[in-house]
Amino acid sequence: MTNRKSVRIGLAAAALGLLVAASGHTSALAHENRLTFSRPVALPGVVLPAGSYSFDVASPTALDVVVVRNPKTGHVLYMGFTTTVTRPRNMSKETPIVFGEAAANEARPIATWYELGQPIGHQFLYR
Repeated sequence: MTNRKSVRIGLAAAALGLLVAASGHTSALAHENRLTFSRPVALPGVVLPAGSYSFDVASPTALDVVVVRNPKTGHVLYMGFTTTVTRPRNMSKETPIVFGEAAANEARPIATWYELGQPIGHQFLYR
């Protein structure tokens, strides 16, 4: 009887350990960043008005496809290919955006989105 109880406790502990490991692994794959802009910004083919947006990759295996959504509704506002780049060594890991140049009356284009706290970024492809 005691042997069965020990086996059940051991199996329950192993299952709990796997659950905790799986949930920790899932959060490590999260790429979403919520960013707020005080002025309009541009992405290839679209201008986003001032506001908050969710930047994410299409899937953990497609890091070169970025999706920008309205964080409240989940509505996709932009989806496009990017080039995966490494964050420059002298750049803070809390810097999420590098802007390109624009005329004074135009929305500044987002050149690269760097995932907060991560060493990788996504350089947008403008034509």
